[in-house]
Amino acid sequence: MKKDNINALDEIHKGACMGMDATKFVLEITENKSLRDVLEKQYKDYKDIAKEIEEIYPKYNEGKPHETTFMNKMMTWYGIQMRTMKDHTTSKLSELLMQGTNMGIIEGRRLINENANAADDVKGILHDFVVMQEDSIEILKKYL
Repeated sequence: MKKDNINALDEIHKGACMGMDATKFVLEITENKSLRDVLEKQYKDYKDIAKEIEEIYPKYNEGKPHETTFMNKMMTWYGIQMRTMKDHTTSKLSELLMQGTNMGIIEGRRLINENANAADDVKGILHDFVVMQEDSIEILKKYL
């Protein structure tokens, strides 16, 4: 059970960090004020989940939860740059964010299903992470 908690927290923390990175990179090239406001809120939501994980992590493990590596950050940045080089319209940026968010939803749902024995606070964070991303998808659809 302890291992389930640690694994789930580590994976969701990495997902939240990746979400923050991608959102930050897209914010740098977003010209649409309304989308910028949405992205700033999403960044805050990812940051809040990461902070919540960091606060409860010591209950389950010494040290700090896993984060994305420098290489992953660079690959995310590079991928966004390459995919938006010719087209950085609001629609294209929304599409890219939706693709990444869908990966986060899949990972989050997988973690929920695989960690049925996780502690209630860990299950709560997993649920919050998935719901936040599902809500983000609905908002981003408006910008396609």
